[in-house]
Amino acid sequence: MNYILALDQGTTSSRAIVFSREGVIAARAQRDLALSYPHSGWVEADPMALWQGVLAAARSAVADIGAAHIDAIGIANQRETTVLWDRRSGLPLHNAIVWQDRRTHDACEALRAAGHADFISQAAGLVIDPYFSATKLAWLLDNVPGARERAGRGELCFGTVDSWLVYQLTGGRVNVTDPSNASRTMLYNIHRGCWDQDLLDLFDIPRAVLPEVVPSSGVRGHTDARWFGAELPIGGVAGDQQAATYGQDCVRPGMAKNTYGTGCFIMVNTGAKPAACERLLTTVGWSVDGRTDYLLEGSVFMGGAIVHWLRDLGVIGHSSEIEALATSVADSGGVILVPAFTGLGAPYWDAGARATLTGMSRSSGKAHIARAGLDAIALQCADVLQTMRQAPGVTLTELRVDGGACANDYLMQLQADLLGLPVLRPRVTETTALGAARLAALATAGGDGAGGGIAWRLDRAFVPSWSDDRREAAIARWRRAVAHARQWRAEDDHAR
Repeated sequence: MNYILALDQGTTSSRAIVFSREGVIAARAQRDLALSYPHSGWVEADPMALWQGVLAAARSAVADIGAAHIDAIGIANQRETTVLWDRRSGLPLHNAIVWQDRRTHDACEALRAAGHADFISQAAGLVIDPYFSATKLAWLLDNVPGARERAGRGELCFGTVDSWLVYQLTGGRVNVTDPSNASRTMLYNIHRGCWDQDLLDLFDIPRAVLPEVVPSSGVRGHTDARWFGAELPIGGVAGDQQAATYGQDCVRPGMAKNTYGTGCFIMVNTGAKPAACERLLTTVGWSVDGRTDYLLEGSVFMGGAIVHWLRDLGVIGHSSEIEALATSVADSGGVILVPAFTGLGAPYWDAGARATLTGMSRSSGKAHIARAGLDAIALQCADVLQTMRQAPGVTLTELRVDGGACANDYLMQLQADLLGLPVLRPRVTETTALGAARLAALATAGGDGAGGGIAWRLDRAFVPSWSDDRREAAIARWRRAVAHARQWRAEDDHAR
């Protein structure tokens, strides 16, 4: 039996998962990735540590199977994270600027004030926000000595994490990205399917620094033999959320998924044409067999990261304890957490909002705060999905879920209750890696059929049980709390 190796490179860890052609996990390995926080709002990672972690995890997983049995490699990666490196040596010029980083907030505000929001939205499908790669790359070119001049001479490579990994895996022979990742840079025209010269001019980015854009499924190079003892084809690449959507088999218009990771990322397939919706992102899903599928996306910045914050605060000792603690009380006792630690993403896009914990009384305890934390995850996602339902031509009938927090039965049932929709959890919840494997399987021998023949299978359906009145009351209380959080601006914090 031959296998597909999926590399799932995330914000805080890198995982390698080997799938059989039937979609069964045969081996896995993981390495943690440390982040650094040089200043308030800055988030960085060491690109070499990231690469070495991926390589170590991949070697460990492949050792259990044997490289001779690996048909192809698929890559799913944290998106928007920006790397700049020397084209000849392969060494980074600076730490990677992680997608959560907010250092370019002022630059984004200046772009908005100058009236560029509509142009960027129409060409790239995105809102102006530090989240995306363009202002991160511009910051690197302006702040790393000599970088802008060297980039103009073609001596440097820019890439999101997929490009960085492919470059390293191929021994520096290949510098590419796919449309799903390119569409997250704010430099790519999602309608024409190419880097947009007007956007490059706006951000003052030299074209010579950019990777080539190739389809999401297809062999784009082979690994250097020194890494695995064999030259393995790299057959699929997609940004993590697009990969998860493909792994969830959301390949028809109206199908939606939510990944509960560090953040929460909700996607709905809108078909072969991009659909615009105010306060949501229009993005490329994948490019397969000459067809491009588009998605509407809503990004929640704080998902599972809320659980980590509660752990670090001492509310729980370990992340796995939160469900038991939260369900030890009947409800949150009126406590509401708005986790705007790095601002609010969709549908608010308010970088100045700050986290608030409201509604407490003397009887409020750790269990109430833990429950409010889980409630906040589901309520943020409900906001996004309600906005999606208002988009022209979008009809949602179910939500497919994945990511670490989807194992939490309380959270999944609450999500179904808040949405009034069934929530479907698959047997294989590693759908980000599964999507990368499906794209790679499609590109290689034996990969006939949708997703390379690797099927999606249901584990459990959570059916909504709340009345409309109860649902509407819960959402109304949440939105009042959000309004309070949006009154706390970053400049107010500095003034104090």
